Amino acid sequence: MHPRRPDGFDGLGYRGGARDEQGFGGAFPARSFSSASDLSHWVTTPPDIPGSRNLHWGEKSPPYGVPAPSTPLEGPAEEPFPGGSGGSVPGQSSEQLNRFAGFGIGLASLFTENVLAHPCIVLRRQCQVNYHARHYHLTPFTVINIMYSFNKTQGPRALWKGMGSTFIVQGVTLGAEGIISEFTPLPREISHKWNPRQIGEHLLLKSLTYIVAMPFYSASLIETVQSEIIRDNAGILECVKEGIGRVIGMGVPHSKRLLPLLSLIFPTVLHGVLHYIISSVIQKIVLLILKRKTYNSHLAESTSPMQSMLDAYFPELMANFAASLCSDVILYPLETVLHRLHIQGTRTIIDNTDLGYEVLPINTQYEGMRDCINTIRQEEGMLGFYKGFGAVVIQYTLHAAVLQITKIIYSALLQNSV
Repeated sequence: MHPRRPDGFDGLGYRGGARDEQGFGGAFPARSFSSASDLSHWVTTPPDIPGSRNLHWGEKSPPYGVPAPSTPLEGPAEEPFPGGSGGSVPGQSSEQLNRFAGFGIGLASLFTENVLAHPCIVLRRQCQVNYHARHYHLTPFTVINIMYSFNKTQGPRALWKGMGSTFIVQGVTLGAEGIISEFTPLPREISHKWNPRQIGEHLLLKSLTYIVAMPFYSASLIETVQSEIIRDNAGILECVKEGIGRVIGMGVPHSKRLLPLLSLIFPTVLHGVLHYIISSVIQKIVLLILKRKTYNSHLAESTSPMQSMLDAYFPELMANFAASLCSDVILYPLETVLHRLHIQGTRTIIDNTDLGYEVLPINTQYEGMRDCINTIRQEEGMLGFYKGFGAVVIQYTLHAAVLQITKIIYSALLQNSV
């Protein structure tokens, strides 16, 4: 009975093919069994876990049938392990820290982007759909003032409403993309040897995904801008219920000014596809620049393990940050138009962003995307497309600060572990 684990399995991932012919590095002497008591057919070797007691990083267990090189055991005067003095504990703790560093840094970025920045998203959307507003809140100073007023009059829930629905929209988007890619030949990823047809099919997949998620996005938008004063305590799945009701024409009654979903497909898909294209291009460019800069610095001088860990995780996070920032800034006017079209006719009551108290109804009568653009330009001016832009400044300033603080914390932890 042979072990069921494949020869190419190295614990952390399957690397098909032959394994390296490498022993334990002298940690233990080789042992042999007689043919009558050979138990190797009944015992499977444990997975090679970097940082374990028996192995060091990069070493693997010898395959079955290849004896490990036998060297005498060293006494108490054994040479210290490389990477730390006094045994393998410092090296082990450093490897464990490196292992969890990427998870912690990514989690901090995800928490900031989806949770900590949610009050900025709420106020930004309320300003975008408020065609009554005389104060445009283009700077972060006025945004902080109005946030304080909302928190004082309505409580903390006024700035955190609709957060659950935003996660539902993200889940619907990811699920729809995966299902469509499984049942169609549309590629979910673009290979390095891309061609125009492959890019077109990939963008078509994104477009279909945005269409599927569109009614749920509309319901989530209503939850984030609806005033807490008249808002009911809806459940977390209210977004799903309202989205399905919007598709089949049931649920909460709407006014005659409500735009049909067919007229919302073009602006929704246009915004989503342009946001994806701009963010992807910016991400590739920034990542290429950062990696080239890191490579040149490695050639100029020797790099410590701490700096190597930071260079492995932070360039991608910074590239994602820059891509999201650039796409949000460039497409902010289009997002304002999109939100006004989605909110029209839904009988939504929003907060007064001029005073910080009272409520206002949404009574717009746009006939479509072009009419919305012309009306905003004539009645509110070009700056009307940028209402609430100060919330974007606060959102990405907060995101950059969290990334920098996380980098400083991990640098200090790694310096102490070395």
